[in-house]
Amino acid sequence: MGVCPNAPIPHTPYPHTPTLVLEENVIRVCFVCMGNICRSPLAEGVFKHLAAEAGAGKDFQIESFGIGAWHVGEDPDSRSQDVARAHGIRLTSRAQQFQPEDFPRFDHVLALDETIASDLHRLATRDADRAKIRLLRAYDPWAEGNLNVPDPYYGDQQGFEVIYQMIYRACRKLLKNLSTEGAN
Repeated sequence: MGVCPNAPIPHTPYPHTPTLVLEENVIRVCFVCMGNICRSPLAEGVFKHLAAEAGAGKDFQIESFGIGAWHVGEDPDSRSQDVARAHGIRLTSRAQQFQPEDFPRFDHVLALDETIASDLHRLATRDADRAKIRLLRAYDPWAEGNLNVPDPYYGDQQGFEVIYQMIYRACRKLLKNLSTEGAN
């Protein structure tokens, strides 16, 4: 099912059930894209993988969301799963929609593009919530001012490899920054 980027954001018709249990002394991070089937589950999987490789998996609680409810309950897009698998990563999340009440559950809310960041700012009701929102690609050393991870949904498998590389680079830097922050 395709998603028109200018379509109004549908809201999930049933109560949102948070899957993240708040724990002390962990850094809580979420990644948000349009429908939570392509980019954000890939970012979640990459970050979890990198944190585990660094021996820091228990220092983080990670989730991903979509700004819309189009795909709630679905597995990640098969092309995201394929590119993740090719890099030794398994995607295990199911699509869920980000809600305003999710802000207090996270320390960092990473948007995959500027449109999603804008949507998140509209959902935020407090300055403290708005301060948590950042663009993931701001951590990509190769971004050269382009902070959007393009949506590969309508493209081919090569587009998924391209965004994997962007996400991987950004997540490596994000992990380094957050690990340093958590140590302080």
